[in-house]
Amino acid sequence: MDSVFAPWRIDWVERENENPDADCVFCAFREGDADRENNVVARSDHAFVLLNNYPYNPGHVMVVPHDHTGEYGELDDETLLDHAHLKQRCFDALEAGLGPDAYNAGLNLGGSAAGGSIDDHLHTHVVPRWEGDTNFMPVVSDTKVIVEAVEDTYDRLHDAFAAQDDTTVTDPDAAVRIDAPPKRL
Repeated sequence: MDSVFAPWRIDWVERENENPDADCVFCAFREGDADRENNVVARSDHAFVLLNNYPYNPGHVMVVPHDHTGEYGELDDETLLDHAHLKQRCFDALEAGLGPDAYNAGLNLGGSAAGGSIDDHLHTHVVPRWEGDTNFMPVVSDTKVIVEAVEDTYDRLHDAFAAQDDTTVTDPDAAVRIDAPPKRL
């Protein structure tokens, strides 16, 4: 058996559930007030950005619409546009905060066959990638090394979102509020 020692994860395991009646972790975070504790780094009118607790790379985020559905076709136009704008904001924040060379982005749709662990509340994964970010560990020991703690990544991305135009920061422990879509020419 492979074991990876990650003592910082105990805070997540032992956290108090903000909404113990919620069956969906994304719905529980949708309107929670413990953003930093739950790794919610930014919010817009119809979606939020959540750092992945088990990242493939530092900066691995998920853009989660508020609507609880696993069906992409069930999202209304306003939610689709807001979700797309928030993904665009993620790329900008990741570029400013982490400076990756590329990204993988996508949805796991269709249940467990698609590879997703939460298939009843769709979400888009955005994974920063760097030249040479694969190393010998996955090849020889089936182990992925994450080079930065999620809490440190949270701080870097929170600052990067906060530096964008049309955002509001009410508290350093609250998600950055996205007030308008990004401006593009």
